[in-house]
Amino acid sequence: MSAKFIVTGGAGFIGSNIVAALNERGEDNILVVDDLGADDKWRNLLGLEYADYQHKDEFRASIQYDRLAAVDAVFHMGACSTTTETNADYLVDNNYRYTRDLCEWCMEHDVRFIYASSAATYGDGSLGYSDEDEATPTLRPMNMYGYSKQMFDLWALRNGVLNEIAGLKYFNVYGPREDHKGEMRSVVNKAYKQIAETGEVKLFKSHRPEYGDGEQVRDFIYVKDAVDVTLFFYDHPGISGVFNCGTGGARTWNDLVKAVFAAMGREPKIRYIDMPEDLRDQYQYHTEADVTKLRGVGYDKDFTSLEDGIAEYVKGNLQG
Repeated sequence: MSAKFIVTGGAGFIGSNIVAALNERGEDNILVVDDLGADDKWRNLLGLEYADYQHKDEFRASIQYDRLAAVDAVFHMGACSTTTETNADYLVDNNYRYTRDLCEWCMEHDVRFIYASSAATYGDGSLGYSDEDEATPTLRPMNMYGYSKQMFDLWALRNGVLNEIAGLKYFNVYGPREDHKGEMRSVVNKAYKQIAETGEVKLFKSHRPEYGDGEQVRDFIYVKDAVDVTLFFYDHPGISGVFNCGTGGARTWNDLVKAVFAAMGREPKIRYIDMPEDLRDQYQYHTEADVTKLRGVGYDKDFTSLEDGIAEYVKGNLQG
């Protein structure tokens, strides 16, 4: 099977937006790889142009038996992204082994390999958010999902692979084509639906005195910006390594939901609720991408502001 581009997780959130962005460049010779399952993820493919679709298990067999040919680049977004998944063996196979097998195939065939790491590798953030190579072994993810992502980062680092591939540590991405993600979809999406149904938004209270209720902060990045950063590494094949994919500017949950209310033309109404006790020890109060390394390799575009991104998303997609 031949295709110019392969996008694994191509029916997922970031993956389908990468396919859309490639289409905007006039590219449609794309193999979409995914596991559509029984949810509505297939809807993300509506309106997209691609050459073929392949189930991920069949695709993994194609790698094993070397049945692929004529590929320029692989965008490996396929993974279990459920941060609450507890089946460690499943996560190791799906997020680490799959990534490693595909990476090794790409290196053997001189194919550009761009993959999704995760900001979850940073754990509670107490060790900072540096994406420099020397920081990677020091990180302590708080869940098995984050560790499964770090496993590949560590393998690539220890085996000298990072000078040939590019990985993106995506922070809090929001935007079109995330409806299928259920509880893992962005708070922008969840807030919109809460407001439409009840007129209010529920946010977790703070259980740390240095943060007010709703003043916990995240680095929110619009999916169009996340995809643009990703394609930057295809356009610049000489640039390799693991890079943060965030804006570098943290914003509060209060800022986010107020922007959703504004986009919907409503006055803010926020109710603060207790955080479940089983989440309190794992909850991150602050995340913010260090984008020094990304800027240093030449990515110089401005990121969409939280207010502008939410307004575009709400008015162009959620209300559409």
